[in-house]
Amino acid sequence: MFLSDKAFLILADGSVFEGKAIGARGKTIGETVFTTGMTGYIETLTDPSYFGQIITQTFPLIGNYGLIPEDFESKKIWASGYIVREICEKPSNFRCSGDLDSFLKKQGIVGICGIDTRKLTKKLREAGVMNGMIVSGTETADMPTETAVKTAGKTAKPIEKNVMQAEKNVMPNLIRHLEEIRAYKIENAVKSVQQRENSVSGDFKGRSPLGEGAGGNGEAIAAEGETSPNKVSSSDSRFSVCLLDFGAKANIGRELEKRGCKVTILPYDTKTEEVIRLKPDGIMLSNGPGDPAENTAVIEEIRKLCEWNKEIVGSSPTMTGKASETITKKAIPIFGICLGHQMLALARGAKTSKLKYGHRGGNHPCKDLESGRIYITSQNHGYAVETASLPESARLSFVNANDETCEGITYTDIPAFSVQFHPEACGGPHDTNFLFDRFVGMMKKEKENATK
Repeated sequence: MFLSDKAFLILADGSVFEGKAIGARGKTIGETVFTTGMTGYIETLTDPSYFGQIITQTFPLIGNYGLIPEDFESKKIWASGYIVREICEKPSNFRCSGDLDSFLKKQGIVGICGIDTRKLTKKLREAGVMNGMIVSGTETADMPTETAVKTAGKTAKPIEKNVMQAEKNVMPNLIRHLEEIRAYKIENAVKSVQQRENSVSGDFKGRSPLGEGAGGNGEAIAAEGETSPNKVSSSDSRFSVCLLDFGAKANIGRELEKRGCKVTILPYDTKTEEVIRLKPDGIMLSNGPGDPAENTAVIEEIRKLCEWNKEIVGSSPTMTGKASETITKKAIPIFGICLGHQMLALARGAKTSKLKYGHRGGNHPCKDLESGRIYITSQNHGYAVETASLPESARLSFVNANDETCEGITYTDIPAFSVQFHPEACGGPHDTNFLFDRFVGMMKKEKENATK
């Protein structure tokens, strides 16, 4: 790595940050967000929920324990770009298999270090998340310094003044970049992060990311012969779970496996009839990227699943066709996480809206409204369910202790619940992975009811 290589971050409001290039060289554009995690940069980078976004790490030193493929949440980096204050060139950890900069290069991720990430974070908090662009290598030709832009524009507000002065005095290319930045929009996010090509379903494989390959240089995610320490073989599985993949983190499957579940991963656009035909004991709606409301076809299929469950709970199923001929008369519990939580709420008639700067990091406090207990949670979302829009059949179960936004919902008419945070992550000393036990308990109850 040559830290003398210049790189620039350009924001949609005309701000320019000058730093040093890390990762691949070139140009990338995305929605610029920040995450407050002090650790977990590997999980962050490989989380499909960051698709289309440029990640800013607020913690100043990143990469000190290097690259650890066993901690991947998926098969690759999905973020558009990466911003850190300082990157560690010589990591140290007994599990380390390489350095972060090399991994970014292999994955083709353009990044920048050496900028004032505190200043950037404050800007995003005050103005809200905004589109941005990182340029490095040959793309930096004719780029002005950060000081030159400040001198030309005096201030980034109003934007028109900044752009006009920049065009006259320092860099006509800035106009072109800003037009491209402002026009950017994250689209087809869920479809874009599908991790199993040409596959209807597949069993979750140990500690590898959704049964797929490897890290940046092709090494296996787990060492040869290594499996999850709590893995349960298919023959010993007590419950079968269909995981609808909207951009699923691998640890969701791991937590289910630990509890004796055989996990079948289904594409995001799987039809309700096909899910029911598989006769699962439970359905997991995974995390994922983008605006939940854009996934109208998926939301409609979730609505059908809920209606089918409602008919089972009320009396007996009335669904016609081949699917109804192969089912057993038991409801199928549903557990939604993050995007799955949002789309389940939309399917039941609630609304979602975009947050100013989102919740991203491993230190977000959430209150369990039933027990009054506060849990420190891991989160990564830019949208939230509007509490006031919840239907009568939905009960608010968790709220964010900082801004009181909706963090969990329990449905009273069907066996379903969801949370906005990530119970598969380790957010604090009293983790929320007990929610997986709750899910297993619901599946056990429905199985017992079906045999009576």
